[in-house]
Amino acid sequence: MDPVLMGLGAALAIGIPALATGWAQSRIGPAAAASLAEKPELSTTAIVLIAIPETMVILGFVVAVMILLRGGGAG
Repeated sequence: MDPVLMGLGAALAIGIPALATGWAQSRIGPAAAASLAEKPELSTTAIVLIAIPETMVILGFVVAVMILLRGGGAG
């Protein structure tokens, strides 16, 4: 497999979820801050809601590593 295409695939596997996570957190952050201002007992829920989109980037990283490792051993 072409190393350039593997690198592009790995970059897209991380880049697209990172952009989506940034967009999601830009919406979740202000909403969480507003809810914490009214009900401080929702702090655990706010932290969980902010952390959930981060899993997309972690999974994208795992996919990128799998792409790069699979291509390296197929020679």
